[in-house]
Amino acid sequence: MLDHEKTPPFEVIASTDVVREWNLALRRDRVRWPDGPEAEYRVIEGPDAVFVVPYLPDGNTVLVRQWRHPWNATSWEVPAGTLEVGEEPLAGAQRELEEEVGLVASSWKPLGITRGSGLVSGRQHLFLASSLSRVQRAPEPGERDMVVRELAFRTALDAALRGDIEHAASVSAIVRAARVLGII
Repeated sequence: MLDHEKTPPFEVIASTDVVREWNLALRRDRVRWPDGPEAEYRVIEGPDAVFVVPYLPDGNTVLVRQWRHPWNATSWEVPAGTLEVGEEPLAGAQRELEEEVGLVASSWKPLGITRGSGLVSGRQHLFLASSLSRVQRAPEPGERDMVVRELAFRTALDAALRGDIEHAASVSAIVRAARVLGII
């Protein structure tokens, strides 16, 4: 098994917010190792998020394309979003699936958690959604450019493995869903 430590190998001796706005922050931590040396870590505090792989009865899935301003490019992704304060991951996944692509699922399978970077605190909760029914989409104002595309799940998996889907949590979600579905 791959074990994990529960406590840090150093002591945090100082923590300073560099900037904090809405649900994001950049923090500088000063740490001291047991044998005396000190070091600095920079931490980006970010919210947890959810990523949903919808799996339709005909073997199709649904991806969304959005403009990602920090990347100056569009990105194909699974339906996803940031959790509200205090919101449970499954509830957030259900909300995002309905808002972004107009689907409601009666079957949900957790696919575990990923983390985007060693610098970022937020976790990504991954889900496989099936037994789907269609409802009215209700995208948020910042999702006005969102394109919704239904395609064969295998096509989405091939795109993820080939690198056509660059969004790391989306790639992880698709690959984990493929394993659960017995496709890989």
